Amino acid sequence: MSAESPQFDPKNMIYRNMGPTGLRVPVFSYGGWLTVGGTQKGDIVKDLMKTCFDNGINMFDNAEAYNAGESEREMGRVIKELNWDRRDVIITTKIFFGTKRTDTSNTRGLSRKHIVEGLNQSLKNLQLDYVDIVFAHRPDRTVPMEETVRAFNHVIDQGKAFYWGTSEWSAMEIQQAIEIARRLNLVGPSVEQPHYSMMHRERFEQEYEALWKYERYGSTIWSPLDSGLLTGKYNDGIPEDSRYATNKEMMSSNIKQLTSPEGKAKIEKVKKLTSLAESLGGSMASLALAWTLLNPNVSTCILGATKPEQILENLKGLEMYKKIADDKVTIKKIEEILDNKPEALEGYGRRGPDGSLI
Repeated sequence: MSAESPQFDPKNMIYRNMGPTGLRVPVFSYGGWLTVGGTQKGDIVKDLMKTCFDNGINMFDNAEAYNAGESEREMGRVIKELNWDRRDVIITTKIFFGTKRTDTSNTRGLSRKHIVEGLNQSLKNLQLDYVDIVFAHRPDRTVPMEETVRAFNHVIDQGKAFYWGTSEWSAMEIQQAIEIARRLNLVGPSVEQPHYSMMHRERFEQEYEALWKYERYGSTIWSPLDSGLLTGKYNDGIPEDSRYATNKEMMSSNIKQLTSPEGKAKIEKVKKLTSLAESLGGSMASLALAWTLLNPNVSTCILGATKPEQILENLKGLEMYKKIADDKVTIKKIEEILDNKPEALEGYGRRGPDGSLI
């Protein structure tokens, strides 16, 4: 399929503020994890990113560790070759793992040294002067939190990033960073990048609830389709051309989970959700993506795709979202099938019949 002509009107893209900041982000963004710089190199990366941009997805997520920096280099090359105006795109990256997970020296972690040097290398890979958001890819409990907060403020003061955030941090760690920043009159983190999907809800809806409510913290969620589980492609087994089949070593834990009793129970739920999605005129993937957008604390949902057609298909999630956003009957059906809504933590209120806090 050619990526030349947009099949989704970019004017229909929905934008949300990134948490408490003034940065406006599209509710769908594109990430390089697992694919860009690895299985996907060269012209296909340009096709993927151009398809995104032409259809209203102007936010691109990366990390220093993705394919040892190759993902950043591929995206940076495409941005330069397409000659995009830097003001028209939102670029993010993450610092922590370095480019080799086996490193145990100062080439990884959240020391001031690695945050500064790691971001400098990422900018070199991306061929950019700055990123819009730089994330701490994981918490680093070997480094004083104040050092980490000051280091991220340093790169912001240097004009190498506009905002900073966290990824897979605990709510307590995030709150600690926010409070240190307030005490020192520095810029605190404003956005978390967690896993969130129909099948993975506890941390997002329970642990982070106070952050959403009291700090207006933002989020850039990853794996909204649970590595393809929520597309329905595994309803009848593992297809030969699926990610689980072509990346058996990397996806081994996912395969084990899929074939476990718990995994089989999830498949049964997906089958029921697939039927519901089809009755609404959409696909399982569109329903799963739309469902994440029902949560107002999702700033942007990161898509992963290996083909332009997949991006166009995922964009149908916006149509589904608009269809079900005010449909309480359908939302209730979804929750009945999922049957996994987390309870509110003690002290943060209790949930009413519709799931809202009272």
